[in-house]
Amino acid sequence: MLNFLLPILAVLIGFVLAIWFSNSKQMSLKLLLTFSGAFLLSTTVFELLPTVYSKLNPKLSGLYILAGIIFQIFLEFFSKGAEHGHLHGSRGNTKTFPWLMFLSLGVHAFFEGFPVFAHQTIVYGVFVHKIPVAILIVSYLLLSKLPKFQAFVFIMVFALLTPLGTLAAQTIQLSEKLIYSVNSLVIGMFLHIATIILFEADEGHKFNLNKIVAIVCAVLIAFFM
Repeated sequence: MLNFLLPILAVLIGFVLAIWFSNSKQMSLKLLLTFSGAFLLSTTVFELLPTVYSKLNPKLSGLYILAGIIFQIFLEFFSKGAEHGHLHGSRGNTKTFPWLMFLSLGVHAFFEGFPVFAHQTIVYGVFVHKIPVAILIVSYLLLSKLPKFQAFVFIMVFALLTPLGTLAAQTIQLSEKLIYSVNSLVIGMFLHIATIILFEADEGHKFNLNKIVAIVCAVLIAFFM
C-alpha cells in the first residue's frame, strides 16, 4: 500500500509547503534538492542497478540505461527541468495551460512508478525526490495566470501518475526481460536527474559543508534501509 500512497503523499506535502512559503522570498530548496538527488541516486545504485545487471545482458542493460538518460534529456526540453528542481526559462506567468510541460512531467512520473512494484525500497527515493519537484510545480502554478481549477487538476493528475505506473507494472502481464528493460530505462532517467541535481547544487558548481553533509546522510540512510 505504501508503494501507492507515498508518491501521492509527497505531492501533497510539496503542495502544502509551497502554499505555506508562497510569500517567503527566502525559501530555499537547495539542501532538500541535494538530499533528494543523493538519496535517489543511492537507492538507484544500491537497489536497481545490481538487479538489472543480473537479469539482463550487461551490455543490453547499459544500452537501455543510456537510452533512459537520452530520453530524460528529451523530456526536459518540454518540462523545462522541473524534474531536477528547475523550471528554466519560465516565471510561471503563462495564461495558457502548459500542455507540453504537463505531458513530459506525466511521462516521467508514470515511468518512475514502474520499478517500485519489484523494488519496494525505491519508493522512498521517489518519495523524497517528488517533494521538492512538487513544491516547484505548485509555486509555478501559483505564479501563473491559469484558472485555479486547471492548476488543481494538474497537481492531482501529477500525484496519481506514479502510482498508476506501479499499478501498470503490477497488473499488465509482461515478460521478465521487458520488465527489467523498462527498469533499466528508468535507471538512466534517475541517474540523469540525480547527477544534474548534485552538479547544480550550488552556484559555480561548488559544494559547501552543508551540502556535503546532506549528501553523506542521504547515502548512509539509503545504504542501511
